[in-house]
Amino acid sequence: MRFEQLFNVTILIIRDLFYAIGISASGILGAVILCLLCIKRKCFIGFSNKFWKKSAKHENIEAFLLNYESIAPKRYNYSDIKKITNSFKDKLGQGGYGCVYKGTLRDGSLVAVKILHDSKGNGEEFLNEVASISKTSHVNIVSLLGFCFEGSKGALIYEFMPNGSLEKFIYNENSLTEGQLCWHDLLRVAVGIARGLEYLHRGCKTRILHFDIKPHNILLSRDFCPKISDFGLAKLCPDTASKVSLLGMRGTIGYIAPEVFCPNFGGVSHKSDVYSYGMMVLEMVGGRKDSNAIVDLTSEFYFPHWIYDRLDMEEIGLRGITNQVEHEKARKMIVAGLWCIQTFPVKRPSMSRVLEILEGSMEFLEIPPKPFMSSPPRLLAADSTAS
Repeated sequence: MRFEQLFNVTILIIRDLFYAIGISASGILGAVILCLLCIKRKCFIGFSNKFWKKSAKHENIEAFLLNYESIAPKRYNYSDIKKITNSFKDKLGQGGYGCVYKGTLRDGSLVAVKILHDSKGNGEEFLNEVASISKTSHVNIVSLLGFCFEGSKGALIYEFMPNGSLEKFIYNENSLTEGQLCWHDLLRVAVGIARGLEYLHRGCKTRILHFDIKPHNILLSRDFCPKISDFGLAKLCPDTASKVSLLGMRGTIGYIAPEVFCPNFGGVSHKSDVYSYGMMVLEMVGGRKDSNAIVDLTSEFYFPHWIYDRLDMEEIGLRGITNQVEHEKARKMIVAGLWCIQTFPVKRPSMSRVLEILEGSMEFLEIPPKPFMSSPPRLLAADSTAS
């Protein structure tokens, strides 16, 4: 029922009630009318504030896009997005910021189209993606080919990565070999990601901190060239700024550097990305997620501790190592990963140094201190299902 109808019906009910009981209630009736008018005014103000906030958000995004017009990719209408995706027919995946669909441009090029959820704060994730990737040009950074911003609708068009994300090639619950990358390819992927991060941290005019490095956000081309994607949490900072300030915690649990959620460990900086990279590399080495790794059922297991204790052993105990060359590749990745996950940012290497470890000689490989942060205690499923 509309407000005017509700108002009129209320007045009639009150009038009939007062007539029935014989009370002169002009004063009370006036008070009721005044209350209803206040309610109407409050509703109007609430609607008005919501409208102006939404309008301000759209105006801010439009102003931003106008500012980046010279470097931003092609802008599409939403009707174009529907044509490109064939009315969103082929869904590739879904994340926290929206769904991704396979599409085809007019020239026949395959693309991945991310349809962003509406009302994500002030559109920060949309602005982050456009601002960050528009400033990049690197073989290990996914290319943003176009975007759409039309009212409440937003979309981002990326180059299509036939092999999907890295996670499906390193997490395989059913087999330790089928569908997983060999050690040569694992090292090549780790090096490619490191080069991409080094570029973001040092190669751009404006330093870009990603804040969400994880296997899901690493896409693989047809020849398994890794490309860093999903810049929704990224932060741009001047080259002169060694530390950045955050309004809230950013990232994915398991990959978030200690200083991001506890400033006592140090300031948030590009070293926070280094930590996330290290956790990801160790997962690539282990061939499975930390919480699902092979364990002794009588003890708690934390993969970085386990692999650190096996560094000096002739047999590291990892899957797929058949010769000395593969052993050395695995060892380089382990050492690089362990250096990257040092608790204090000052102890972590830059991505340039990480590349030196991965591509350098074994004789100069320096073993890092053992990481002292571990996963929280947990009960193993095997124990709880025994009865």
